[in-house]
Amino acid sequence: MSREDFREFVKKRPELASYVEDNTMTWQKFYELYDLYGEDENVWSKYKGKQKSKISDFVSNLDVDAIQKHIESAQKALAFVSELTSKGGSDAASTVSNVTERPINKIFGD
Repeated sequence: MSREDFREFVKKRPELASYVEDNTMTWQKFYELYDLYGEDENVWSKYKGKQKSKISDFVSNLDVDAIQKHIESAQKALAFVSELTSKGGSDAASTVSNVTERPINKIFGD
């Protein structure tokens, strides 16, 4: 078995990287297993599913109530900004129409 074969094998099994990251295994040990047994499912079956458990741990640690509160506050902020922009456009137009033009020769309200 060559290193290139091992690299292709690892690409098909990304969950092996999680064992290396948490120092349970090393790439050298994985390569030795691969060199001895090849792609035999009996050897590699115990290394399946670790990546899924990390995802399930992440999902189980989420605080759904906190996420909901953040979403609600974001919605309120967006509604406020929307209200300001919609009112700002109509108020600005009415303010401009109420302004009376002053003669150019008048300075500081003379």
